[in-house]
Amino acid sequence: MIALDVVLSPLFRIEGMAPMSSVMNVFAGVLLGPFYGTVMAFICGLIRMMLLGIPPLALTGAVFGAFCAGLGYRWRTSIVSSAIGEIIGTGIIGSLLSYPVMVWFTGSQQDFYWFMYTPRFIGAACIGSIVAYVSWQKAQHLPIMKKIQQVFQGGVS
Repeated sequence: MIALDVVLSPLFRIEGMAPMSSVMNVFAGVLLGPFYGTVMAFICGLIRMMLLGIPPLALTGAVFGAFCAGLGYRWRTSIVSSAIGEIIGTGIIGSLLSYPVMVWFTGSQQDFYWFMYTPRFIGAACIGSIVAYVSWQKAQHLPIMKKIQQVFQGGVS
């Protein structure tokens, strides 16, 4: 999943948005659960920052989105609840926490405001969540998906 996220995120990217990262977060929430999903998102963010020169926004959005997607799935065991968790985690929590991170990263408060990243993060999370939902409708019937979910206890409370 790390490899898929690192490879697909720059390929299917809208400027300022990474909807494929949201797709992988929703899948990680369902298959891996909150802990392993968060670890996956953190490693992906670090790799994307080091190899692709992406700012720390790769971490602030992805990590909270993956964690909330995993919690959403644990709460209702539904791909929809995982997608809602992704939208809340990336779109709201991640976007708001991006402001202080970017102020620290750039050393400037000029041209920054708290909701600066929210429209792009919510947009990417919504697009990614829809793609994940459509993809999951086919993928959930594959035996390998159930095996992955059992190994990582993604569907176990």
